[in-house]
Amino acid sequence: MLFFAYRDFTGEPDKILAERGLGRAHHRVIYFVGRYPGMTVSSLLDILKITKQSLSRVLSQLVQEGYISQEQGSVDRRQRLLTLTEQGHEMERLLTETQRKRIARAYRAAGPEAVEGFRAVMLGIMSSDDDRDRFEDRPE
Repeated sequence: MLFFAYRDFTGEPDKILAERGLGRAHHRVIYFVGRYPGMTVSSLLDILKITKQSLSRVLSQLVQEGYISQEQGSVDRRQRLLTLTEQGHEMERLLTETQRKRIARAYRAAGPEAVEGFRAVMLGIMSSDDDRDRFEDRPE
């Protein structure tokens, strides 16, 4: 079930990304930078659990193509703070709009008790306490 749900959940965004020469790694970066404006590269690496080399390739392309901007940290100049550009916000909206609608439709059909059960299952699948802590007291 998880495979089929994931396939359908990612299908439409994958098409949009492919038309622009981008892939799921680009989508993940755009998504999290959109959720946490001004996040550091280090924070993004911690969330994605990928190598610096992998992120560098994806991030460089997104910066070069105008989806993400990087600024030096004001306290620590070695930090690179990431934010979506206007073009990046539009891409994030385009990619996640259908996904949000799909989830909302499923939540409405399942009802609140099922949604809470689903949340418990998702938290149970996560390996890291740090990742689970991100969702403590947050209904999303």
